[in-house]
Amino acid sequence: MDIDALRSYRRAKDHYFKASPDSPLTPEQQAHFDGLRYYDPNPDLDLIVEVQRVDEGKPFLMETTTGDLRSYKRFARFTFTVDGVEAQLTIYETPFGFFLPFADANAGFETYPAGRYLEPERLSADRFHVDFNLAYNPFCAYSPGYSCPITPPENRISVPIQAGERLPEGKWVESE
Repeated sequence: MDIDALRSYRRAKDHYFKASPDSPLTPEQQAHFDGLRYYDPNPDLDLIVEVQRVDEGKPFLMETTTGDLRSYKRFARFTFTVDGVEAQLTIYETPFGFFLPFADANAGFETYPAGRYLEPERLSADRFHVDFNLAYNPFCAYSPGYSCPITPPENRISVPIQAGERLPEGKWVESE
């Protein structure tokens, strides 16, 4: 894990939220925005995982925060350990790449209740790079105008993933 690159990525994301016309924040929120909240970089949660392919052939429908259904394909599952506790997650395939929604033990307390997202990088047929330090909140965490997939039960885990984005807080959140 390149901690300097992670910090640079986070600064660029904060700048996007603060200054971009495409930011998920309203102009009033942008005026008060003082940065997203992140866990400290955690090298132990920057993983190379071996996956077990899931070949169901049928689409998996994931509900969104607005009640819509989006179609995904279950691609693979992987098992990993956090602080001595084993957990398992499913990676989904989309027309745009791979998608890993998850909700951890901190969901609703330290992290967004509907879960956070990752785009794992496929390294080979059965290996992925999964860096939880890049876990991010969906845009619906900042504005009700977005329709975001809700993490399915199979990707709700009982271990805390203390990496990536945390729940937003500050005056800019209150000015929604």
